[in-house]
Amino acid sequence: MRITDDQAIADIADLLYLEPGDLDHEADLRDQGMDSVRVMELVETWRGAGVTGIDYIMLAEDQRVTHWLTVLRGLQDT
Repeated sequence: MRITDDQAIADIADLLYLEPGDLDHEADLRDQGMDSVRVMELVETWRGAGVTGIDYIMLAEDQRVTHWLTVLRGLQDT
């Protein structure tokens, strides 16, 4: 299964109790309520969906939606 941009945004928004349209894609997600536990939840969710190469460090280094979408695309294109 492939994680689409829309699915990833929905997953992120769900963890933050936001509507997908309320996420600021360029702002640091920590400023929007993201914490390390939630990042790990996303890693596990996306691994379970088949993105086996994803890890915490890939997401923690730059916590913007735009970066995370780029990471997911790159891992799924290989």
